[in-house]
Amino acid sequence: MTQKEPIILAIESSCDDTSAAVLKNESILSNLIAGQDVHRLYGGVVPELASRAHLQNILPVVDAAIEKAGIQLIDIDAIAFTKGPGLLGSLIVGTSFAKSLSMALDVPLIDVNHMYGHVLAHFIDDEEEETKVSDGVLTDGPIKKEKPKFPFICLTVSGGHTQIILVKDHLEMEIIGTTIDDAAGEAFDKAAKMLGFEYPGGPLIDKHSVNGAPLKFTFTRPKVGGYDFSFSGLKTGILYFLQKQVKENPSFIEENLDDLCASIQFTIVDILIRQLKRVTKDLGIQEVAIAGGVSANSGLRKALTETGGSCNWNIYIPRFEYCTDNAAMIAITAKFMFEQELFADQTVTAMARVPFAR
Repeated sequence: MTQKEPIILAIESSCDDTSAAVLKNESILSNLIAGQDVHRLYGGVVPELASRAHLQNILPVVDAAIEKAGIQLIDIDAIAFTKGPGLLGSLIVGTSFAKSLSMALDVPLIDVNHMYGHVLAHFIDDEEEETKVSDGVLTDGPIKKEKPKFPFICLTVSGGHTQIILVKDHLEMEIIGTTIDDAAGEAFDKAAKMLGFEYPGGPLIDKHSVNGAPLKFTFTRPKVGGYDFSFSGLKTGILYFLQKQVKENPSFIEENLDDLCASIQFTIVDILIRQLKRVTKDLGIQEVAIAGGVSANSGLRKALTETGGSCNWNIYIPRFEYCTDNAAMIAITAKFMFEQELFADQTVTAMARVPFAR
């Protein structure tokens, strides 16, 4: 029933980016994203505005993705979409569009878990520039892509999630560590707001940290059991520290901006890496990957590279375009589901929260 090289159209609309991608077997023919700048005015994503923007963007983005891939609608073997987790209004737009197109083309419908997509982005065949670790050095260039070997550990970090995932197979995964409150990406953005940056501020902290001293200021690291994380206390600690310093010197943030960014980033990254080291040591696994929007952070990439060298890890770091929300990662996940004929029917609905295990 299935074919050797399926062509899959995938749609991602879990938050504020409307994305469409076309995949043939494991190669991405197109991967387009339409962002939403309107949220900068509000200091965060406004769900109602996000869903409205998806309604405006989804048709032209899908049309452009198909055109760039050089295919026709008749060539598509399946339609994939993000079922969740995410913002319900945004998810509904992508889900409804995918269901309608699947019915019109009479092709299978595949509902994808967004978090599986982040992990499986590492299995995209890509002949363009690829980021990898070679002899402890992070390199970019036209090199052959290596894919993680099972089982491997994936640290998935984004604005809404921070998870350590044990990946046993393409569709067999287990969360063994997660945040008990806030995600690492949220900690970056909230700290950035305290420093006066616009949303999203996480990338700006990364930018300013390059010229700062990471050990200039120290912040309390939370103590959490098992392999879990907590960032709520860290955010509070940063807030109280800044309030105290600004009271004594109103120009404190401006005068120490780079050092503050570097110190905040170092603390968050150190929390992530320490837990990752514990997991790999306890489980005896040397295959380590990162995924999610925060995996684009230069501090995390550098720390992972250095730690991987000292711990003899095989490191897998996604290309920047596959770090943030994108339809390519939904497409590659759908490919593995297609092979097992894990299809949805027209009764499927979007879900703001989705059980991780299938």
